[in-house]
Amino acid sequence: MGSPTLKQLRYFLALCEEQHFGHAAERSFVSQSAFSNGIRELESALETQLVDRTNRRVTITSVGQDVATQARLVVRDVDSLVDIARGDNEPLCGDLRLGVIPTIAPFVLPTVLPKIRKTYPKLQLYLVEDQTQRIYERLLDGELDVLLLALPWTMQGVEEHILFRDEFCLAYRQGSNRVDPQNYRLNRLDTDSVLLLEDGHCLREHALAACKIRNLQKIRRFGASSLLTLIEMIDADLGISFLPEMARGSTLLRNTRVRLHSLNDGSYRNIGLAWRKGSRRIEEFQLLGEFVRNNC
Repeated sequence: MGSPTLKQLRYFLALCEEQHFGHAAERSFVSQSAFSNGIRELESALETQLVDRTNRRVTITSVGQDVATQARLVVRDVDSLVDIARGDNEPLCGDLRLGVIPTIAPFVLPTVLPKIRKTYPKLQLYLVEDQTQRIYERLLDGELDVLLLALPWTMQGVEEHILFRDEFCLAYRQGSNRVDPQNYRLNRLDTDSVLLLEDGHCLREHALAACKIRNLQKIRRFGASSLLTLIEMIDADLGISFLPEMARGSTLLRNTRVRLHSLNDGSYRNIGLAWRKGSRRIEEFQLLGEFVRNNC
């Protein structure tokens, strides 16, 4: 029996997450053939079958599930070792894997990323965009180093660093008869008037809490699957919604009739970073947070 490589273990963990060879290969930044070879080499080294392959699905064997549990510990320990070695290096250089939620990424990253590349040319920034719970789980598994997300969100084993407040705005189609933005009152809206993202998106939970939406009859039963879909629904005058202030002037709203009106009622979400407790890169993450706050 041979010894597996760290690259093979990372490939296998990506496959466990994605349950799809093509998606896992894309996530690992390699071709599907190279990725498949890596999985076969891992199985050969361990002399066991980790994956049941069919035309339609990937199933991790019981042995594979046990291997995945141990592989996560191995990868996390190696990443900690790298953190220690980087302790004396200059800040924001080398690899950094950033998880970001889809209700922040399109508003912040287009402005911030070019400035980061110019200011920190030695930084190799890898981005993963996904829902909060998923990037949180990948952070704990050692697949991500730090998260850019909206708070509050219930998390354990992490440290949070709030960067700034992001006020909520009333989002509506220009000329809509559904709402008078100057005299907005939730109780004046018709039933099924409020459009939100579907369950799993933190923007939904934050909007419900921050905008004090307690009458659930006002909310349309079927939520939008993505931010783009939500904006398209507002633009079609299917309802109104609540979008963050950072959306104002973004490319997602360009060429639409969607308008934002400041609520000025204290409704907001916090934008911040989160990382694993005990990380040796805290100062580096705080520097990243300061850069985002000052440049977005």
